[in-house]
Amino acid sequence: MTLLSFLVVEDLQLPPAFTVRSSDSIQRALDLAFERDFSHIPVLDSKSKPLGYIDVPGLKAKWQAGNADPNDRVVDYMNKFQRRASHPYTLITPATPLTELEEFPKEQHLRHWSVPATVFLALTDQKRQFVLGLVTAQDLETFKS
Repeated sequence: MTLLSFLVVEDLQLPPAFTVRSSDSIQRALDLAFERDFSHIPVLDSKSKPLGYIDVPGLKAKWQAGNADPNDRVVDYMNKFQRRASHPYTLITPATPLTELEEFPKEQHLRHWSVPATVFLALTDQKRQFVLGLVTAQDLETFKS
């Protein structure tokens, strides 16, 4: 048995997530991301339902290339979560055993996570009402070392 057998996601001591609304400006999203040093930001609708995420380095590159206006809406630049039977969600909560996440950084694309492996896993409450944090492959590797 490994150390991970006894630990849960809460033991990673992740910083709290912050989110943006789909109606927010990309200027606001980028300001918040750089202020907090986040590379990905979950995007929520007006009812706080997760819609997707902003890839901050990708959006910054579009902005610098003149392909994005600061007043444009986040919804126009977000990567949408796949919500289909072929892309089921796996619930990740603070109580999820870390052993359930061991394959996360190893796969090139985890169909059952609904996002590319290099991005993140969204940590939510049991009812999926709130995004509590983001778990990255780097978080897991740092914790293991």
